[in-house]
Amino acid sequence: MIRLENITRSFMLGKENVHVLNGISLTIESGEFVAIMGPSGSGKSTLMNIIGCLDKPTEGEYFLASENVSHYNDKELARVRNQSIGFVFQQFHLLPRLSALKNVELPMIYAGISKKERQARAEEALIKVGLSDRMNHLPNALSGGQKQRVAIARAIVNQPKLILADEPTGALDSKTSIDIMDQFSKLNEEGVTVVVVTHESEVAQYANRTIMVRDGLIQSPTLIDRGMLQ
Repeated sequence: MIRLENITRSFMLGKENVHVLNGISLTIESGEFVAIMGPSGSGKSTLMNIIGCLDKPTEGEYFLASENVSHYNDKELARVRNQSIGFVFQQFHLLPRLSALKNVELPMIYAGISKKERQARAEEALIKVGLSDRMNHLPNALSGGQKQRVAIARAIVNQPKLILADEPTGALDSKTSIDIMDQFSKLNEEGVTVVVVTHESEVAQYANRTIMVRDGLIQSPTLIDRGMLQ
């Protein structure tokens, strides 16, 4: 599903070339549930951005579903994101003047799906995450957990094979966090590949594999048993 070969990423900060990723090689198989952990500044968010085709590596090769996306232009990367990847972020990123239903429809508008099909699929996705009675509510009328469920519904509505979640429970209380992580577990059980970036060991326990990143490198061993995080 995901194969990174010697990925580096550097940025110019003034006159200094700052290296954030320093040669990462990684494989994530289809159907895995993987957590990426690391301290602040470790490079885990930059790694997530490259996996999500939100950024391009400075050097190295990235294969997503056997497709080498390393050197794609912005238009090609946008196509991959829309067709193959669902995103869930810490701050939800819902449009405040649109209902839950309309927010979920957005990715399908960009995909050119008809209005009738958009509505039917958006309703189905919201029912799936337990929001059948909140479809027409605006985001400010929803709790934090409900907003994140809308974000999950939006992420899955185009039926992607890969879900990327960046600190998805960071703005939620512990009980709501459990509910949200259970949603990701259900999606994974249905065959969706799930990759979660987190600094919380409680969240990482839901994954089958935890990848530790420090100083732009993957620490060895990359496979950490759930029991070691308890």
